[in-house]
Amino acid sequence: MRKNKILLPAAFLFAAISSAFAQGNGIAGITEATNMVTSYFDPGTKLVYAVGAVVGLIGGIKVYNKFSSGDPDTSKTAASWFGACIFLIVAATILRSFFL
Repeated sequence: MRKNKILLPAAFLFAAISSAFAQGNGIAGITEATNMVTSYFDPGTKLVYAVGAVVGLIGGIKVYNKFSSGDPDTSKTAASWFGACIFLIVAATILRSFFL
């Protein structure tokens, strides 16, 4: 019975000390993870801009082909491809400004 009276407070003291050390390591880990994630935004934004440029080129070629063949649906196709390019650029810019 006497061992339990000594062992129980020692266990609580050990738990309190270990949780204090764990909090310090957790904050450092969260800070490191934040720095790692924010370091990916510049290359990610440039990648989305490059994808937007490729989508714009492909859209321009498709619209030109429809226009050359005399298809009456050219304006609808142009609007959809142009909208996709604008969405990619705006989404990348907004995400970058939101998280950084």
